[in-house]
Amino acid sequence: MIPLQAAVIGLVAVGALAVVLTRDVVRMTMATSLYALLLVVLFLVLQAPDVALSELVVGAVGFPLAIVVAISLEWKR
Repeated sequence: MIPLQAAVIGLVAVGALAVVLTRDVVRMTMATSLYALLLVVLFLVLQAPDVALSELVVGAVGFPLAIVVAISLEWKR
């Protein structure tokens, strides 16, 4: 394993821990989005650009957008 891969895997582990330990829903949404971006970087380092593009669309854009819409619909009640 090259040092770059080890460093990115360590960042992904720290990002996952940050998502799990976050209590506020809005902050958790932002942390999840940043975690997804870290996964995109990991997949690029591991030379899997097709998986990185899929993760970028779903993890960094789609999922946080769905959470924000759900939060805004809940606040309207």
